Amino acid sequence: MQKTTLRKRDLYLNRIIAFQDTEMIKVMTGIRRCGKSSLMKLMAEHLRDTGVTDDQIIEMNFESMSIPDMDARGFYEYVKARICPDKRTYLFFDEVQKVRGWENAVNSFRVDFDCDIYITGSNAYLLSSELSTYLSGRYVEIKVLPLSFKEFLYFHGYTLTERKSPAGGVRKRITDTEGETYDVKELFDAYARFGGMPMLADVGLEIDRVTAALDGVYSAAVINDILEREKRKGQRNITDPVLLRKIILFLADNIGNNTSATSIGNTLVNEGLLENGTRKTKPAVQTIQAYIEALTEAYIFYEIKRFDIKGKEYLRTLGKYYIVDIGLRNYLLGYRDGDSRHILENIIYFELLRRGYDVAIGKIDNQEVDFIATKADEKKYIQVTESMNAPEMRERELAPLRKIRDSYEKVVIALECDLTQTQDGIKIIRALDFLLE
Repeated sequence: MQKTTLRKRDLYLNRIIAFQDTEMIKVMTGIRRCGKSSLMKLMAEHLRDTGVTDDQIIEMNFESMSIPDMDARGFYEYVKARICPDKRTYLFFDEVQKVRGWENAVNSFRVDFDCDIYITGSNAYLLSSELSTYLSGRYVEIKVLPLSFKEFLYFHGYTLTERKSPAGGVRKRITDTEGETYDVKELFDAYARFGGMPMLADVGLEIDRVTAALDGVYSAAVINDILEREKRKGQRNITDPVLLRKIILFLADNIGNNTSATSIGNTLVNEGLLENGTRKTKPAVQTIQAYIEALTEAYIFYEIKRFDIKGKEYLRTLGKYYIVDIGLRNYLLGYRDGDSRHILENIIYFELLRRGYDVAIGKIDNQEVDFIATKADEKKYIQVTESMNAPEMRERELAPLRKIRDSYEKVVIALECDLTQTQDGIKIIRALDFLLE
């Protein structure tokens, strides 16, 4: 395997830099191998580039055997012995949750030393632990996701250039390091197949290597961030690895579909996926809910709630789940054709999250709007579809948006679209243009 190269991820680095030298503890969260450790290194590199000296930077990766086993007191003493006495010290702690009682130590660093603290964790339990009690209002979470399509191109050595077309508009051109030109759709198909885990840029986009790499991500996320999580919480809710895998496969196969713990249990039994000898057994709804919660806390799946647009309230029933990386889904289910609408929907959902939107599903009468994306005073209603070329497809996608009476932006994002003019005040955008904005 090639040596890993540190590649820029300015979207996240700029978010971190915005809080540099503030009292806020910077907490980077996300699924394993999504690039949190590299961001820590990029931030340390930024500090050195701006005049911070090596003796002012302490970097500790608790997944490395070079760091001795320690409890909170040992952690505190280890850092105290290395604090720069007359200048600010920058503390970087990777996978810090491996230290029992780490919250006490980190809070003490904040109180006792002139320091700026950066930590990572691969489980949302990190933020629901005592950290939030000790540091209420004193930390900022930077949510790190696998690569966007634009980052995927950069990480894999492609260059995107734009030029004005003689007929108006902008034409995009993608070339590799040798100057060979590639079709944007061809590269998007690779992204939709292999996903955006950053380490794939080092192993290459060959199916066997990708599968081996994603197997490592899956195993680490399930074993370390679900099963170890149970030990840390002193609980044993997740006791059946077979049931856990069945639920993972079900959710992966049903991205973008309305789902509940009850419907999962019914399907697993009805399809004969859970059997105890000759007797099929249905796990309790609370059990399935606990397993789903563990999967969302490990950032493998993200839940999206439904919002009644007319009633202006969130609905408690039938949310949806999306998988953090579409390559991980293909690894789990097999690299198969089909279901391209839900795959596109999954990709657009995470692109909206990257851009800082809160996202919900919209319900209006008996119809659904794929996404309501909001931030600050901005709101967008978004439909996602494979094609807007056939009249019946256009009508199906436009109909729910026409029912919405407010003046916020309404958009259809389509993979295939011959005409992108606005209809009834609704913008029609090509998906690849949206992803490469």
